[in-house]
Amino acid sequence: MNQAAGHRNLLRQRQGHEHGKVTFVELFFDLVFVFAITQLSHSLLKDLTLLGALHTGLLFLAVWWVWIYTSWVTNWLDPERTPVRLLLLVLMLAGLILSTSLPEAFAEKGLAFAGAYVFMQVGRSLFMAVAVRRHSAGNFRNFQRITAWLVLSALFWIAGAFAEAEVRLALWAAALAIEYVSPSLGFWTPGLGRSTTADWDVEGGHMAERCGLFVIIALGESILVTGATVAELELTAGTLAAFVTSFIGSVAMWWIYFDIGAERGSHTIAGSDDPGRLARIAYTYIHLLIVAGIIVGAVADELVLAHPGGHLEAGTAAALLGGPALYLVGNTLFKWTTAGRVPLSHLAGLILLAGLVPGTVVLSPLLLGVAVMLILVLVAVWERLSLRRGQEAGISSAEIG
Repeated sequence: MNQAAGHRNLLRQRQGHEHGKVTFVELFFDLVFVFAITQLSHSLLKDLTLLGALHTGLLFLAVWWVWIYTSWVTNWLDPERTPVRLLLLVLMLAGLILSTSLPEAFAEKGLAFAGAYVFMQVGRSLFMAVAVRRHSAGNFRNFQRITAWLVLSALFWIAGAFAEAEVRLALWAAALAIEYVSPSLGFWTPGLGRSTTADWDVEGGHMAERCGLFVIIALGESILVTGATVAELELTAGTLAAFVTSFIGSVAMWWIYFDIGAERGSHTIAGSDDPGRLARIAYTYIHLLIVAGIIVGAVADELVLAHPGGHLEAGTAAALLGGPALYLVGNTLFKWTTAGRVPLSHLAGLILLAGLVPGTVVLSPLLLGVAVMLILVLVAVWERLSLRRGQEAGISSAEIG
């Protein structure tokens, strides 16, 4: 009897302080989101207006939310078990439908997008509730609450799919607001009450690794965009300079996140008495700023590669400055949350980016791109030197600013 129950248990088996490994099927699942990020960056590139930015921003929040919720679920469920593996493959198919509909989500493919999204969110939560019913009473109640909130938001997603223009935007914004606010309310549900972050007993190392891998996905998409764009252009001096600038900027972004912050964040959440709180704040909410900054930065790189010289358009300037700014804000908040200190290098970088705003009226796209790249490199070098000085002085990495 107990052996049969054990076989039906789909939860990960945790072993002391070892964090659960990210499995191959999780990495396979992530391939859909490589495509989704490419779709988002191309959509913003084609409609670099305020309305286009709003549309892309809303769709990005939805894509991030469906991915991060799946990461929470695979933090508890064992992807090596066949039912869980099948769940991920079904979600992968739905995610592919969602991704293909992104460019036309506010046009004729609204129902495809909303239907795929609702299926992924509600279906995954129902699966989780059934999977943990006999093995984790606390998580069973949590996913009853989560499912109730997702069903509520689903009404707005589906209604929006049948609406037009501004009404669709408003309804989908309301759906996202419901989903983004609900965790901070503990998913309070009539008759079930609310949960606390202490109930969300996540394995911190796995969550940190999953989010780090998504950052890699976003940076990889930026590299792909750069390479694909250059391959289609005549290799002039301006194009070559823009290509090198873009690559160095991507390297600096990687360095800023992974040199200190990623590993320190992983150690912090793994040793936390309340990992659910850190997973919610640092990895669920704050990381979306980091990934958004990379996506906007990739759009800026493609714009500069296409037109390195001449007049700097307002949209190009906004992408060139806005992407790195979002990225630095996200990293600042992430490192503040996990280390308890605001990195001075990041604040300096944000101030320097703001100082470039007046220069957008006289600089070419390439020159502004070079200036932004140098700021990112400065931030990366500053933080590395601060770490080295701290190590020489016997200060832990958590205290490095």
